Parts: sequence; C-alpha cells; structure tokens
Amino acid sequence: QVQLVESGGGLVQPGGSLRLSCAASGFTFSMYAMNWYRQAPGKERELVATIPSPVTGGNTNYADSVKGRFTISRDNSKNTVYLQMNSLKLEDTAVYYCNAHRLLPTYHVYWGQGTQVTVSS
Repeated sequence: QVQLVESGGGLVQPGGSLRLSCAASGFTFSMYAMNWYRQAPGKERELVATIPSPVTGGNTNYADSVKGRFTISRDNSKNTVYLQMNSLKLEDTAVYYCNAHRLLPTYHVYWGQGTQVTVSS
C-alpha cells in the first residue's frame, strides 16, 4: 500500500528552524513530483513548495510567503522528501502535508497524514 509518513514537526520559537521529512513507500518515488502543503485552522490548504520528478526534470517552486526561508529537497535513494524551514514565523503555524503527484503516464495523487508545526513564543 502507498504510504507517505511525515516526521519532524513540533513546537518552535519564532525565528527558529525545523526540517520536515516525508518517507514514501508503495510506489515508484522517482516518477512523482513531491509537494508540501499546509493548512491553518479556518483556512484553505495551500501549496507551500514543489519539487519535480527527476525523470521529468524542472524547477522547484515556492509560495511567495515562504520564498527565501523554506527549501524543498528530495533524496531519491531514500524515497524521502524534505522541507527545511528557517526563520519561522507565527503565520507558519499549520498542519503540513506531504503530497506525491504525477500526470504521466497516468494521473495519481497521494497524501500523507499531516504533521503539526506550531510557531509560538
């Protein structure tokens, strides 16, 4: 079965850093673009960062709100995607979700269970 298992969330002070990890299994990791989404209470889920499949290539992309502070990366040998979060702000508080996505040869989307990130002093 497909699994996306996040880790690394928790409580951090403003200005601090966290690194989220998402371990993937049950599908061909290299065929998928990987994404991080987040959802704060009362708000819609938003795309935070995306990194393309190494098969198709392409650029990483970030939401304007996190650009310059967050970095997405992937280790295809470990089937893991990361989100390095620096200079964290109160507004970054949310549940963060790992997502796997491909368009070709067929369309598939998978979601992790989410991990809580709380930025508070």
